[in-house]
Amino acid sequence: MSEQNEHSVLRTENLKIGYKTKKEESVIALNIQIKLQKGELVGLVGANGIGKSTLLRTLTNVQNSLNGQIFINEKLLSDYSSEDLAKTMSLVLTEPIASKNLSVFELVALGRHPYTNWVGTLSPEDINKVIQALSLTNIETLKHKKCYELSDGQLQKVLIARALAQDTDLIILDEPTTHLDMYHKAYILKLLQNLVKDTGKTILFSSHEIDLAIQLCDKMIVMTPKEVITDQPCNLISKGVFNSLFPKDLIIFDEQTGNFKIKK
Repeated sequence: MSEQNEHSVLRTENLKIGYKTKKEESVIALNIQIKLQKGELVGLVGANGIGKSTLLRTLTNVQNSLNGQIFINEKLLSDYSSEDLAKTMSLVLTEPIASKNLSVFELVALGRHPYTNWVGTLSPEDINKVIQALSLTNIETLKHKKCYELSDGQLQKVLIARALAQDTDLIILDEPTTHLDMYHKAYILKLLQNLVKDTGKTILFSSHEIDLAIQLCDKMIVMTPKEVITDQPCNLISKGVFNSLFPKDLIIFDEQTGNFKIKK
């Protein structure tokens, strides 16, 4: 293992993503070079339909890549068994949860599934991990509530707690601020930033909240029509990357404030 890649939690080499049928190949993006280190908060941003979900599905082994390689902790993603991958990477997806009749504690405890025996009995260590996850996400007071009683913001915190209870090096979230108001969008992303600092885990999330991601992320992955660029937000701003995300007829990126503005 080279020194350069020693602390890489997620890395890609010449990754090409898209869809393949028997007759043709539809390429979404190619030559994707990503390297995420331990203890980084990383935002994946881009315009609607640019391919963010396709990239996340490929990175999480839900969808096959068209070419290139993906490494998790310097091991090829394709070499992981499903059980080992579940102990290395946890996912928070936008799909509705299977049963909202579960209590908050029960749902968070599902994160321990990769470690429990075949009947799912929680050990003292499992219970401690669940309690710790509830504490880190500030939802201890909700643990006995049923999930159907929760607001969207509360439920999102519960799903993040479940991923924490899974105790993986890498947590990947698909649009964690969907359906939330401005305050709770900021709250969830600030929570993710704090979790990175408190746990040392690497967290990758996709989002439309580009302004917030610029303020909070250690690194960003920006998908443009021409390329996928990974860098620190300040470097992306200085390179003018955010100017290329959207047509300039309606909104422009203000490099001084780091915000998008409506064109007058």
